[in-house]
Amino acid sequence: MSDASSSGPAGSRLRDRWSAFTAGLQEFYAGPYRRTFARAQRDEDDLFMLVVLADALGVPDPAAYHSVELVPALYPEFHAWHRRAGLERSPLEHVGCC
Repeated sequence: MSDASSSGPAGSRLRDRWSAFTAGLQEFYAGPYRRTFARAQRDEDDLFMLVVLADALGVPDPAAYHSVELVPALYPEFHAWHRRAGLERSPLEHVGCC
């Protein structure tokens, strides 16, 4: 005997409905928190950017020797970061992004 839920068009339809139901359920539970998580991620990224660029901004940083290796990875996001920080122009003398 074959099980209708595992083969054939009825099984395929059931699987499609089940996956749509689970996707809707996941959206129901995760949807309200998506904006909160995105803001928390952006705040953490901004703090990381500030910590890495602290020496260039004039804040003494004992780990500047190690964090300077991360600066090239942060250049693509630098413009958005200094705009979110409320700075119209680049705060770094040697980086002109605007």
